[in-house]
Amino acid sequence: MVDKQRITKRSVDSLKEGNRIWDTALPGFCVRRQREAKSYAVKYRNRPDGRQRLMTIGKHGQPDADGKTWTPERARSRAAIILGQAKDATKPDPMAELQAANRAPTVSELCDRFLTEYAEEHKKPSSVRMDRANIENHVKPLLGQMMVNAVSMADVDRFKRDVRAGKTAAKGKKEGFRGGAVVSGGPGVANRCLALLSKMFNTAERWRWRSPASNPCRGVEKYRENKRERYLSEKELARLGKALDAAEREKTETPYSIAALRLLLFTGARLGEILSLQWNFVDFERGVLSLPDSKTGAKPIYLSAPALLVLDNLPRMRKNPFVICGHRKGAHLVNIQKPWGRIRSAAKLPDLRIHDLRHSFASIGATGGLSLQLIGGLLGHSQVATTERYAHLSDNPLRAANAAIGERIAAVMKGSSGDVFKMRDGKVE
Repeated sequence: MVDKQRITKRSVDSLKEGNRIWDTALPGFCVRRQREAKSYAVKYRNRPDGRQRLMTIGKHGQPDADGKTWTPERARSRAAIILGQAKDATKPDPMAELQAANRAPTVSELCDRFLTEYAEEHKKPSSVRMDRANIENHVKPLLGQMMVNAVSMADVDRFKRDVRAGKTAAKGKKEGFRGGAVVSGGPGVANRCLALLSKMFNTAERWRWRSPASNPCRGVEKYRENKRERYLSEKELARLGKALDAAEREKTETPYSIAALRLLLFTGARLGEILSLQWNFVDFERGVLSLPDSKTGAKPIYLSAPALLVLDNLPRMRKNPFVICGHRKGAHLVNIQKPWGRIRSAAKLPDLRIHDLRHSFASIGATGGLSLQLIGGLLGHSQVATTERYAHLSDNPLRAANAAIGERIAAVMKGSSGDVFKMRDGKVE
């Protein structure tokens, strides 16, 4: 049955199955019911061939791509826009434009292609794992159904705020300390997801899934992060040493777990570099680990006498090329979080992270007078800015000059006289 009247919520609610109402306020606009669904549509005449087209607008009471519910008023406004576009010879055919949009790839498809065609080819395995986790836990749940070419700066800004607020935290597997990383929100997670999203949209432009220079992440500001700097004091370092000795003596942990933690302390290496270390990388004669690959590429890690002693005392497992052997035959240890949790609890260091051992190695060098350039070389930093976080710990020329000025002012105020201090090579004489 076909009826003509102004389409209102009341008339839509009373619409029976198989019936249709043509709007008297806007010719061409209609609503029809097929079983339970009630759909708004608009009929117009195509310009090139003169054929009529019936284009569906949306389902009554259901949300559109922006999450806004379709009502008679919204559908009528949309129908008016479509009819106006159909009459304008300078604009594309509305139905053809819709069909092209429906064929366009989604953000979810972009994520999958990015991982297989870019990340897995150009990134380290650990970085790929992090990208995949952020994609599955945050990007796909919030943006996955959107078309790649339809994502706007406002969408990205909303995504950033949602991740920070933890809206996707509950969607992840919350196993925590014993089972893996907890899926959470916060400014740090939001910033990493934003950087990942920006890289994906850059690749989308190269793949012509978006127009050039249209990355919607441009202009979206990152959150300010309070980076956590944790260094071991001498007393804390002593407690950690005793806990490691006790674990070794009482055999509560494997020798490989204990050796890994000691090597992290004595070398300042990254966790992945130590866990994946192979015996053929170890040069006892030169006292160096020659890593063929790392986060910053091939690099040497120099070994002190204590580090060499750890390696020399570590039992080698037959047919296993790795220094830090795991539970599986021929494999290295993958997860050290459980033994680390027990050892740091014994040392009464509940807030200490494994990466803080690397920070502590650097801080001891800085307080001992080593230059930032030397510390950066030992840590394998590719950028000077990365090492500058330890600048406040070193006894630099500015600190010495400030002390000298203060002492001179105090001496003058007390009535002393003498030559003004001199500086040579950045040092006070």
